[in-house]
Amino acid sequence: MTTLTTAQVRALLDSGAGVRLIDVRSPGEFAASHIPGSANVPLDLIRKHAAGLAARHDDHVVLVCRSGVRARDAHAIAAAAGLPAVSVLDGGLTAWQSEGAPLNHGRGAWAMERQVRMVAGTLVLAGVAGGMAWRPLTWVAGAIGAGLTFSALTDTCAMARALSLLPWNRTASPRPEAQTLAALTGRS
Repeated sequence: MTTLTTAQVRALLDSGAGVRLIDVRSPGEFAASHIPGSANVPLDLIRKHAAGLAARHDDHVVLVCRSGVRARDAHAIAAAAGLPAVSVLDGGLTAWQSEGAPLNHGRGAWAMERQVRMVAGTLVLAGVAGGMAWRPLTWVAGAIGAGLTFSALTDTCAMARALSLLPWNRTASPRPEAQTLAALTGRS
C-alpha cells in the first residue's frame, strides 16, 4: 500500500497533475469538515460495490479519512478491484490539520470521534448513576470500557459503525450511488 504525507499530497495538488481526493468517511463527518476539492464516497458504499469497481480515468486517487484506518480499508478494496494509482493520506485529516493544510468546516455537524465520545460517556454516566439505584446497571459502564479497550487494541470501532447509520450521518438528499461512485471511478 502506498501512503503519502500531507506535504506530498499538497505537492501533487499544486502540480496540476490529475489527482482525486476521495474522503471515505460518512456524509455527516464529511459535512463537518473536509479537504477542499475532495469528494465523499463513503467506505460502506465502496464495500457494497467492490465487485464492480473499475477506473475510467488516469488520475491518481488519494483516499482520506480521519486517521487513515478507513482509508486503508478502502485501499484494500480498491487494490483487490484492480484500481491503479491509489494511495492513502498518511495520518488522515488529523495529520492534514496538524500540518496547517486548508479544511472546509461545516456548521453543526459533529465528527464521528466526537459522537463516539458523547455516546460512550453518556452510557458510562448512565450506568454509574443507574447503578446507585439498581446495582447491575454498573455493568453498563464496564461493558463500554471493555468495548473501548477492544476498539483501541484492534483499531476498529463498532460504535462508530453503528452511529454512521443514523440519519444525521447521512446526507439529506443523497445522490444516486452511481453518481457518488463516479467520483472514484468515472471520468470528470
